[in-house]
Amino acid sequence: MRKITATVLARNLSAILDRLATEGEPIVIERNNREVARLLPVPVHMTALEAMGDLYRTLPEKAAAAWERDSRAVSFLRTSSRKS
Repeated sequence: MRKITATVLARNLSAILDRLATEGEPIVIERNNREVARLLPVPVHMTALEAMGDLYRTLPEKAAAAWERDSRAVSFLRTSSRKS
């Protein structure tokens, strides 16, 4: 379980909440070397589309462009085959 001070939480709330959501590890908040609170992640339920939605942003530019082009081509092929 990760421990942080109340000051660190106040200064970095957004980043800490993002980390909590992605890593899922509870965080203990301390003030004057005493535990005052715990942040616990909520179980996340998302579709595959939501999970993969921003993947292209984490890839190098050329790989992201190729991934986007290929995914659109597959979508186009599926749509075309349904019309036949």
